Amino acid sequence: MTDIFKDALSRLDKAISFIDVDKEALEKLRHPKMISQVSIPVRRDNGSLSIFTGYRVQHNSTRGPVKGGIRFHPNVSLEEVKALAFWMTIKCAVIGIPFGGAKGGVIVDTKKLSRMELERLSRGYMCMLADVLGPDRDIPAPDVYTNSMIMGWMMEEYSTIKRQYTPAVITGKPIPMGGSQGRDDATGMGAFLCIQELAKKLNWDAKNMTVAVQGFGNAGQNIAKVLAQHGYKIVAVSDSQGGVYDQDGLDVPPLIAGKLTTKKLKAPGAKKITNAKLLELDVDILIPAAMEDQITKKNAARIKARCIVEVANGPIKLDGEATLLRKKIMIIPDVLANAGGVAVSYFEWVQNKAGDYWTAKKVRKRLSDLMSKEFGNVYQTMTQYKTDMRTAAYIHALLRYSEAVKARGTEGYFDGENKLL
Repeated sequence: MTDIFKDALSRLDKAISFIDVDKEALEKLRHPKMISQVSIPVRRDNGSLSIFTGYRVQHNSTRGPVKGGIRFHPNVSLEEVKALAFWMTIKCAVIGIPFGGAKGGVIVDTKKLSRMELERLSRGYMCMLADVLGPDRDIPAPDVYTNSMIMGWMMEEYSTIKRQYTPAVITGKPIPMGGSQGRDDATGMGAFLCIQELAKKLNWDAKNMTVAVQGFGNAGQNIAKVLAQHGYKIVAVSDSQGGVYDQDGLDVPPLIAGKLTTKKLKAPGAKKITNAKLLELDVDILIPAAMEDQITKKNAARIKARCIVEVANGPIKLDGEATLLRKKIMIIPDVLANAGGVAVSYFEWVQNKAGDYWTAKKVRKRLSDLMSKEFGNVYQTMTQYKTDMRTAAYIHALLRYSEAVKARGTEGYFDGENKLL
């Protein structure tokens, strides 16, 4: 077990020091239910053949079919996918939707593929894993370097294999193919709703709050845009190539437009800044929205933000988090902050199953109600147990998950007197 999965499981240890959780429930969480590894052959445009390694980890289905994204990235590893699947199990329990966790990935640099090669790879992934996926078994979604079109290709491939149109097999699809209104910006919107709930409790004034966003992909762009619209000052953003910084605030819409058209971040009058330096800016809110392990024991002491909102999965390593908590930095954890994506994916799945599609207004209202309610539950748990918000989120999730395990019978039941007969 490498650090990332070990780190992920270590989050359980602190939470269970506060509550009594059945040992069988915990043991199940430590072992993924199923791990699939496949070799995906792709015919390149020049006629040559390339083989790509893909993974799918189905972590835990105690509370329902498993759910989780598929990422295409050159640094994908099995241990990373296991950790991400575990976090999805916790995340679904935190917000109370009837799914367990899963995750998938392919080791590939998509920048080196043509669009047709990308389509072949996407369909090839689904072709290799169709037997372990399904609308009542495992429902994928987009993740790093995958998008709605890729999800549409995968859904179409699955439907071809099964000889029936099956939109509920995957979420994050294009709207004409059964996608949901509000899915594209759901992750960023969910994080924004968490920030707004925290602002109410701490009496923040948006116009006096500065924000830095590391990672300017879909989620990073959306949260920067909505925060700017509500008066927050976005002073820095970055992508994999570096970033821009302006203490007087950046104009977010042109930044997004430039990123989408030129793939570069440009802002007149702004200074260039590295990803590492962005993390260390003196801001009110720091939003890591890129990849895992961005804040570690090596740089945690230099973090100056008052609040960190984890839009990425696992951006803070366990050794770095200890330092942040000693500095009294508030952390809204990934399993709550970025849960808007899986929440609206759940809404999309419900719409697909029912054949009844909702307006953007209805989706937004249901997301707002859900995130507000569960943020309140986690905050109350944090106050009750006098702990940090991540531990509170895990406590909240474990209580829900443990009840589902005990409902099936554990050693405590089977070792006792049978009162049912």
